Amino acid sequence: MVDRKLTEELATFIVDTNTDSIPEDVHGHAKVCFQDWLGVAVAGANEPLVEKLRAHSDRMGSYEQASLIGHRQQKSVEQAAMINGAASHALDYDDSIMSMIGHPSVVLFPGTLALAEWRSYSGRDFLTAFIVGLQVASTLGECVGKSHYMKGWHATSTLGHVGAAAAAARLLGLNREQTLNALGIAATQAGGLKRVFGTMCKPFHAGNAAANAVSSVLLAEDGFTSANNIIEGPFGFLSVMASENNASAFDHLGKQWDIDRVAQKYHASCHGTHAPIEAALEVVKTNGLAIEDIQSIHVSCSNLAVDAASIFAPQTGLEGKFSINYCVANALLRGNTGMQAFTDERVHEQKVKALYENITVIRDDRLGELESRVVIDTQSGQTLNGRVDVMTHIPPLPVKAEKIHNKVRDILEPVWGCSKASTVLQTLSKLETVDTMAVLMRQLKD
Repeated sequence: MVDRKLTEELATFIVDTNTDSIPEDVHGHAKVCFQDWLGVAVAGANEPLVEKLRAHSDRMGSYEQASLIGHRQQKSVEQAAMINGAASHALDYDDSIMSMIGHPSVVLFPGTLALAEWRSYSGRDFLTAFIVGLQVASTLGECVGKSHYMKGWHATSTLGHVGAAAAAARLLGLNREQTLNALGIAATQAGGLKRVFGTMCKPFHAGNAAANAVSSVLLAEDGFTSANNIIEGPFGFLSVMASENNASAFDHLGKQWDIDRVAQKYHASCHGTHAPIEAALEVVKTNGLAIEDIQSIHVSCSNLAVDAASIFAPQTGLEGKFSINYCVANALLRGNTGMQAFTDERVHEQKVKALYENITVIRDDRLGELESRVVIDTQSGQTLNGRVDVMTHIPPLPVKAEKIHNKVRDILEPVWGCSKASTVLQTLSKLETVDTMAVLMRQLKD
């Protein structure tokens, strides 16, 4: 049992946080997160799973309230949150934060964007809502610890339900009682099992969390009730879904901002594959190895990384994103680790299969969650080593902003052309000055 009113602490933080008390660099990090999220949402807008969700929403019918990213179409706020959330996670090219062992932007932005467009909230209101929601999700993640994820829960969905509801409640300006109810309504819907990684259901988790958060805050706004101690109460979130409860994580609410710990991706695959990719590339580059010089590769990763990305012989491009073997082999052979690397045709090419069959993945929980050690044995008898922890390589804000600007520009220009991409990127760079998010959404459709 936890002898603290943790749900009330969250609600107080959500309602009482003064926007002006949030450091400007925190808003800067939020703009980078949104720019990255928008880019990967555009990139995923026409993925097959997104088309199926769009077709499903067409069958169900809806009001035209909020825009679908990458389409000249509007849906209800809940449907827009669902579809945009799934689109932004479809390629697994979105950001991560280890405190929640999950992907914050794909659950926090879709619902708040739909609501902000529908009800004409400003860019600064929108960014503040994201910052508050991220801190709630991060704090709850620190509280439940790694065991929540290792037990099989997809934390992006479980913790994401609560964080996304917090962001939306903040955006709509719910009072403390309404916010408590919103958190309760969202948390009782929280779910998502890691068993579905490599299928359409993983991105669906993100969209579902965003959509459920929207319905939760709108119901709470209208007086719909729930438990006011959904986090710490008997049969609540902690007692049912967590083996740990580090309640001291809540001591930092309002005193620190975890947004600078968000790591964006530069490979279009599960974050658990990134350190193996980087370490293998580093060994090859440092030692001037050719592919034919390699006899075998041993990749050591944490249990967390192996559990998330252990598909040995992927049969689809989507499964390839969750295969350390394929991702390392692809990076060494082709160099391109972007979206083009993860097609059904690419994962079946004989050359890449021949290489990944000589890669052994080893569990080593002495390593950090997203750290990897790579050992390459060469044909000449050498043993070469490399080690990378991608979570210790998060660049400072100015460097991160430039890298993400370039990543998103490379995504947007082929889709929209240079002129439109430039206009949108300019708006994103000064999002805190935008009077209403509807202005941005009109730009996306023009």
